[in-house]
Amino acid sequence: MRIGVISDTHGLLRLEAVEALRGVEHILHAGDVGDAAILDELRQLAPVTAIRGNVDRRGACAKLPEIELVELGGCSIYMLHDLQALDLDPVAAGIHVVISGHSHKPLIEWRKRMLYFNPGSAGPHRFSLPVSIGFLDISGEVVEPKLVTIV
Repeated sequence: MRIGVISDTHGLLRLEAVEALRGVEHILHAGDVGDAAILDELRQLAPVTAIRGNVDRRGACAKLPEIELVELGGCSIYMLHDLQALDLDPVAAGIHVVISGHSHKPLIEWRKRMLYFNPGSAGPHRFSLPVSIGFLDISGEVVEPKLVTIV
């Protein structure tokens, strides 16, 4: 199963992101959506699970959950916008992947055989960081993360 992971669009869904996400089976948006129309566009590509970030204070995005736990391809995925707000032990909770956004810094980090994954920011350029998205390829108990710079 191929999952697209996007975050920190801040109201900008780039054509490059849409093209890169074509063909995924599910899309996870890790917050700071900025405009609910982005989620509608992403839903035209695949089912979407989204959480709210610190900029999602008004409108439809304010109604998104702060955290989400999803099972995809037999993999337990915990989503929150700011990794610093993680208030549980993911290994003890049986979670395979923790997805976050907020920092705009792409991250693939394995701790205790569990993946911490941040796709970076797919929206406006910030600082000197790349504009990026990510993918999770799940096959049985194997999760293969990938980061892709789109601009």
